[in-house]
Amino acid sequence: MEVFLLWHVRHARWRDGRPTTHRDEAGELVWDEEDGDDLKLLGAYSSEGRARDRIARARTLPGFRDEPDCFFIAHHTLDRDEWSDGFVSVPHEDRAG
Repeated sequence: MEVFLLWHVRHARWRDGRPTTHRDEAGELVWDEEDGDDLKLLGAYSSEGRARDRIARARTLPGFRDEPDCFFIAHHTLDRDEWSDGFVSVPHEDRAG
């Protein structure tokens, strides 16, 4: 069974007034949580159509309407491992490991 996770990115604004990049040259949504971008999971839906209906409703709400093109839908199959290779942590130079 496939599920459709709906996400929204609220992009941080630069203090010096530089424009915020929402999408790359290919039109793909970009974000960097270390730069202050905030990722929100709006829900898990049984179809892409239901997720798109939720986008339409969310675009009328405060915050979401300020970045109406910053939604994305991720498709996932239930009961399937998505991250199976482990990971490595690289400590930040001014933080403890």
